Amino acid sequence: MRIIFMGTPEFAVASLDILVQNNYDIVGVVTVPDKPAGRGQQIQQSAVKKYALEKGLTILQPEKLKDEAFINALKELKADLQIVVAFRMLPELVWNMPPLGTYNLHGSLLPKYRGAAPINWAVINGETESGVTSFKLKHEIDTGNMLFQEKAPITKTTTAGELHDTLMQVGAEVILKTVKAIESGHYELKPQDDTQSIHAPKLFKETCKINWNNTAEKIYNLIRGLSPYPAAYTEFVDKNHQTLGVKIFVSEMEETQHPYQSGDVKSDGKSFLKVACSNGFIHIKELQMAGKKRMLIEEFLRGFKMDDGFKFI
Repeated sequence: MRIIFMGTPEFAVASLDILVQNNYDIVGVVTVPDKPAGRGQQIQQSAVKKYALEKGLTILQPEKLKDEAFINALKELKADLQIVVAFRMLPELVWNMPPLGTYNLHGSLLPKYRGAAPINWAVINGETESGVTSFKLKHEIDTGNMLFQEKAPITKTTTAGELHDTLMQVGAEVILKTVKAIESGHYELKPQDDTQSIHAPKLFKETCKINWNNTAEKIYNLIRGLSPYPAAYTEFVDKNHQTLGVKIFVSEMEETQHPYQSGDVKSDGKSFLKVACSNGFIHIKELQMAGKKRMLIEEFLRGFKMDDGFKFI
């Protein structure tokens, strides 16, 4: 089979690599154009492009997926099958091009968590398991008939970053299984049950702001579900009446009754800092002030005097 692979981030590299390692004929790799990033605005290549360059694979980087030159280049590659992992939404003339179809890997147990941020939302919502699904693309996003699913557990301490790394490896195995099944011609496509659908929308800044009026469990899950990226954040007013932002990466929750207002800070100024919420406290373990490095709470408290008078807002 002649296969075109489409993907962008590190999550997709594992799936591309497993196909290369199993000697599949990857006739083209489609990824995003290079773009400036970071403080120096240096031109950055996607993780998939870096891998494709290492392996000497043909690379296409269209600005627009309906661009005539790109469509012609795809046609010239004469692919039998397209595999998509963590890429953009494709127009029909692209996903409908290969005779064997276009198959996508999604980071959830579809139809649960359709959308842009399935890994984050599964943790934020306190799920105890997630997984990956391979399915055949059609018009409505993440709704196509499914080929294979594989589950992965979510513990009470699992972060979105840890789940991402697990699903990246599990997903690669599912992609290999998917391609082998299509190659053999022995497979069954199963329709999704739309009544079980859960939406996993894109994450915006307002999604990441901690509401200290929520329960300890809800706040704890939000912090896990956004760690390490984009990270849950809160704000406080310092003694100079300036509002400062803080990202929180690691925390522990304590469920207990207390007399404090939500957002009140309790700290010994040395080894612990906890914040009151509706039914307990969130103990902050790792954080990052705006413009500073990520640090353990003990390191933070050595350089920043945050006593019981502070309040997170």
